[in-house]
Amino acid sequence: MHLLLRTILLLFTSAKRSPLGVWDASSLPLRVLPTDIDIAMHVNNGMYFSLMDLGRFDLMVRSGIWRRMRKRGWSPVAAGETIAFRKSLQLWQRYTVETRIIGLDAKAIYFEQRMVVDGEIYARAHIATRLVSKGKPVSQEDILAEFGHPPVDLELPDWIHEWREHNALPGARRPAPHSWNTAEAHVQERVKGQD
Repeated sequence: MHLLLRTILLLFTSAKRSPLGVWDASSLPLRVLPTDIDIAMHVNNGMYFSLMDLGRFDLMVRSGIWRRMRKRGWSPVAAGETIAFRKSLQLWQRYTVETRIIGLDAKAIYFEQRMVVDGEIYARAHIATRLVSKGKPVSQEDILAEFGHPPVDLELPDWIHEWREHNALPGARRPAPHSWNTAEAHVQERVKGQD
């Protein structure tokens, strides 16, 4: 609930901050609050992605994209995320969430986000997001019509394509049955094939 209130507050405060282009980088100053930490007294690993949501909202609001998305009935959803941790953020520590779009393809918009303290990266994440309207994905053509074309030098790293391919689950309209035994059987077959 506290992040819902912080998000609503951020939507108002970001609108008053200096404008950005959607392909620019956003820097959102924050402080570690008691609701962000776990029993070890540092930011809980599960909170990093939630706090990074605030950074993406800051970029969308300051670039004017959020208003245009809402007008068209578009909503952002996360399709995949990966994160690496380097140092822990401690209670009351000041930090910034640095956010930028690193590219897009026919299926997703890709963000790189960093938690930074005094110019030093504490955590870095890559997030694949989709825009949906009435439960269906928004086309890349419609996204580019609203966002404008990315800078010519903006090119997704090859590993992002590989990560999405290997990390993605089947689409919501296709089956994705759960069975640990099936996964184990595939591993055992691969091992047998190597013998």
